[in-house]
Amino acid sequence: MAVQLKWGVLAAMVGTPLSGGPTAGFDYVAGIDVRGEAQGASSATGTVFLDTSRDGVRQSDEPGLPGVIVSNGRDVTVTGADGDYALPVFDNMTMMVTKPAGYATPTNAAGVPQFFYHHKPEGTPEPLRYGGLSPTGPLPAEINFPLVTRDEPESFRCVAMGDTQTYSGQEIGWVRDGVLASLAARDDLGDVPCMILLGDVVGDDLGLLPRLTDLFSVLGLPQYYIHGNHDIDFDATDDAHSADSWRQIYGPNVYSFEIGRVFFVALDNVVYPCTLADRAEDDRARCGVDPARPTYNGRVTDDQMQWLDALLAEVPDDRLIVLMHHIPFVSFTDADAGRHQTDNLAQIHALVAGRPALSLSGHTHTFENLAAGESFAGWEDKTGVATLPFTHLVAGAPSGNWFMGDFGFDGTPLSFGRDGTPPGYVMLEFDGAEYAITFHAANQPEGRQMALSFNTPGFRAWFETAYDFAQTGDDAGAVPPVTVHDLEDQRLFNPDDLAGGVWLSANVWNGSRDTVVEARLNGGAPFEMTRTQEGAGEVRRVGADHADPFAIARQMTVGRHAWQSRIGDTRTQGFEAWQGTRFGPQPPQSIPAW
Repeated sequence: MAVQLKWGVLAAMVGTPLSGGPTAGFDYVAGIDVRGEAQGASSATGTVFLDTSRDGVRQSDEPGLPGVIVSNGRDVTVTGADGDYALPVFDNMTMMVTKPAGYATPTNAAGVPQFFYHHKPEGTPEPLRYGGLSPTGPLPAEINFPLVTRDEPESFRCVAMGDTQTYSGQEIGWVRDGVLASLAARDDLGDVPCMILLGDVVGDDLGLLPRLTDLFSVLGLPQYYIHGNHDIDFDATDDAHSADSWRQIYGPNVYSFEIGRVFFVALDNVVYPCTLADRAEDDRARCGVDPARPTYNGRVTDDQMQWLDALLAEVPDDRLIVLMHHIPFVSFTDADAGRHQTDNLAQIHALVAGRPALSLSGHTHTFENLAAGESFAGWEDKTGVATLPFTHLVAGAPSGNWFMGDFGFDGTPLSFGRDGTPPGYVMLEFDGAEYAITFHAANQPEGRQMALSFNTPGFRAWFETAYDFAQTGDDAGAVPPVTVHDLEDQRLFNPDDLAGGVWLSANVWNGSRDTVVEARLNGGAPFEMTRTQEGAGEVRRVGADHADPFAIARQMTVGRHAWQSRIGDTRTQGFEAWQGTRFGPQPPQSIPAW
């Protein structure tokens, strides 16, 4: 891997978070063209134009572009023959153009696409820790959106990943040395037109957001980010303002763009704070009853539903609709949880009914490739949907299990996810309206797509003892009854083991219900393995019989709990993870039972 990583890229990766500025070059860096004032206007107007001068400012000889979608986050229109548009005005809106296939919007120096203008005349009405949205003043007389032509074949690839969720500079470094290093080592990203981060980009600290965009800029890919529940303004008292700092620092929390025959839609399905009024309006809303402890809920707001409906009316039926959002529409891991799925999914499915579609999300720190026709107990009660009409992908997490676990060979935490998936990213390959999904584990060979291990009577007894201890929480700091040292050789069996039941477990990280897995033992004939879940409406199966012994052996004993030094810095005793939670110093423990 070190041989493949060019020195210039390595230097950029090391220098970026220290210098505070992006190091990769982007070929079309500009803003949008905003002119004059329109006091008291009822419509926002402007032109979508071909920016032949590539400076973001419309010149008299630069033509308008017809047939381009423009919206205000609620209403949608299409530009006329001269590229002009008009949309209704309201005081908290984002004017934005939908990049058509075969065109590109400008980016900023870090590669964040520039296709929007926020209109909030008075700014955020309450002081927020991360600043909120600054007052924008009167509506401009013109909001002109520049585009340039770009060769975009119908076959293309996009990078996607779930939660980077960095709480500190140290954790930004682990993203750099894990997923980013793996991407930087590739030599085939030159034609990739998008990189998608599916929310929880940071961990409750929006001050880290510019460092993430600067860090990922070394890849030279346009950066499309989704707003997550750890990217919100926690001090906002109304959901209408809870993404304001995100909007100020990054950009819109809802938007759309088109590449080839694929139409991408970014939704914000994090409602915060979720109030008793929300609960009264929607009996699926899982909202807290204590106003002193506000919570979030998974739902797409009415304004967004109106916008999505109007948006899809302008999109040809043969386009693949890719819905990008942070909280899953449905989840296998959290199938029985309310706020970790999307309350009004049935209405969303109705809007895309009959179209080819794909759902992309993060949030659960698991990798779930949920296929059309799949069903699990809890979905219908929590979301109104019992069976999936198209693939719903929960795309894992570069942070894995919140950067927990011991350190691996590359100096980053092993951090196997709740489902045993290692930190990594996804490559989405599109061909017209068809697609393929490939998972890549960080700093692992491309062909490594699963963990293989044997489930033995000894493993099951060991697991049950260790897990029972991890669940109790009664003996915090106590010596565990067993550690990984007490786990016997999992590849050596005696007749008693075989009599008690030994089976081969394959945790296929990108496996779906439609995946066929075959195994061969001792050179014998291949045989087809059996999936542990049929996806036919059953409950989630848990426990020693269904665990992944490979990951569990690394999750149930974490030596970092016990690390101490004489330096006196409490933050280096044991370790810190997930919202600054302290672990240790104490005897080695498992990761938290949840």
